[in-house]
Amino acid sequence: MTIRFLAVSDERCAGCMDCASACSKLYFREDNPAKSRIQIDQASRDRFHLRVCDQTCEACLRECPTQAIFRSTSGALKIDDHKCIGCLACVAVCPIGAMRWYAGMPGVFKCVACGACARACPKGALEIRTRKGEKP
Repeated sequence: MTIRFLAVSDERCAGCMDCASACSKLYFREDNPAKSRIQIDQASRDRFHLRVCDQTCEACLRECPTQAIFRSTSGALKIDDHKCIGCLACVAVCPIGAMRWYAGMPGVFKCVACGACARACPKGALEIRTRKGEKP
C-alpha cells in the first residue's frame, strides 16, 4: 500500500504560521492555530519544529476502541467522525502529540495529508510525499 504523508523540513520553517492558518481556515472556517492539524513549536529563538502525524506509527489506530481511525484509499490515516466517541485514547497514546482535540468539539482530528499547509508555506518547509507501506 502507498502511504501519503506530509514531509516537514524544520530547518526551512520561519514560524510564520501560514500553514496553521491555511489548515484551520480549511477545516474550521476560522484562522485559529489551536484548531490546526499541524502544530509549530519554537525550538529556540529562530528555530521551529513542525509537529504533524507521520501516517506510519498507527498507535492511534490500534488504541481506538471503536475502530474510528482507519487507513483510507489515499494511504492516510483518517477518522470516521460517526464512530468517534471522543474518548481521547488516541490523543493519549500519540507519541508526538499529533492527534488533536479542541474543547467544544465532539471528537478528535489530525493531519490527513491534504496539502493545504504545503501550498500555503512560503519557505517550502512542507511537502506531500508518498512511500510504500508495509501493511496492505
